[in-house]
Amino acid sequence: MADISRVPFLCHLRGRPTAYIRHQRGAQVAHEGVGLVFWYRPRTAVISEVPVDDRELAVLFHARTSDFQDVAVQATVTYRIADPPLAAARLDFGIDPELGTWREKPLDQLAGMITETAQQYASDLLARTPLTTALAEGMPVIRQRVTDGLRSDARLGQTGVAVVGVRVVAVRPAPDVEKALCTPTREQIQTEADRATYGRRALAVEQERRIAENELQSKIELAARAERLVTQEGANEQRRMTEQAAAARITAEAEAQRAETAARAQAGRVRVEAAARAEALRLVGQAEADAEAARVAAVTGLDTSAVIALAVRDLADHLPAIGALTITPDMVTETLARLARAGVGNAGAGAGADR
Repeated sequence: MADISRVPFLCHLRGRPTAYIRHQRGAQVAHEGVGLVFWYRPRTAVISEVPVDDRELAVLFHARTSDFQDVAVQATVTYRIADPPLAAARLDFGIDPELGTWREKPLDQLAGMITETAQQYASDLLARTPLTTALAEGMPVIRQRVTDGLRSDARLGQTGVAVVGVRVVAVRPAPDVEKALCTPTREQIQTEADRATYGRRALAVEQERRIAENELQSKIELAARAERLVTQEGANEQRRMTEQAAAARITAEAEAQRAETAARAQAGRVRVEAAARAEALRLVGQAEADAEAARVAAVTGLDTSAVIALAVRDLADHLPAIGALTITPDMVTETLARLARAGVGNAGAGAGADR
């Protein structure tokens, strides 16, 4: 809005570069133009301020298609007031001379007129268009139709309004209709997703089958290798056992030969030792026989008393130790008798030897 400052009985107005100011004093126009600065008396001044910049107007309206379906059209209209004096003459853009605010709401009135005009042209087009066509191809068609209609509209032209452009943001049906229309596409997309999922699962199953076959083939190959390994190990073990048996046989033969040689040597030593012992025994026996013959030869020719004395000595050598000896007449008689018999026997043996 214009910047107005006040002093007693006078006001000062400083306009903007995008606002057209028209100052009338009675029926006479005192100031008119864009970006004006002037003094005026508020009691006698009639001032109009018309914006001349581009303005954006959001438009939302409902229409019915040829198949009796309600659709909502959301658009944006860009416009400007190309003929400010004409617009000021057709609409009330008057401002309060002291406050600088509009007395009415001319922009709201202008927005309503543009909205209704745009809705009229869009509704005429949609009334001859099916819903599916309106949703699929309606945005550019509606934009072109509304743009052409607004630019050629006589009422807007007589108001001094010029349409710069129209943008159709969306054409949407009722929520339940939109959901019903989206269902086939959603189902198709879901079907494609399921097909892709099933294909992926089938591919995964095929891959798993191939992996299982490869694992089975690997197991078969490993089993065959294990069988060959067992066979080779058996052959190796058999060869090792054969070699061990041959070595054991050779060892046993060598041990037998060594044992036989040792036995032969031992038998030779035993025979030698036996012969030596026999020769020693023979020599001992010969010596004993010679000694006995010498003793016999020594006592041969002795008298009876000498023989008895030798017998007593021999008897004394074979008797145990005697601590005390008691001699009775019977014992002396018996001893003497034995000695006599022994002397007679020895004498007879000596006589026999002499003979």
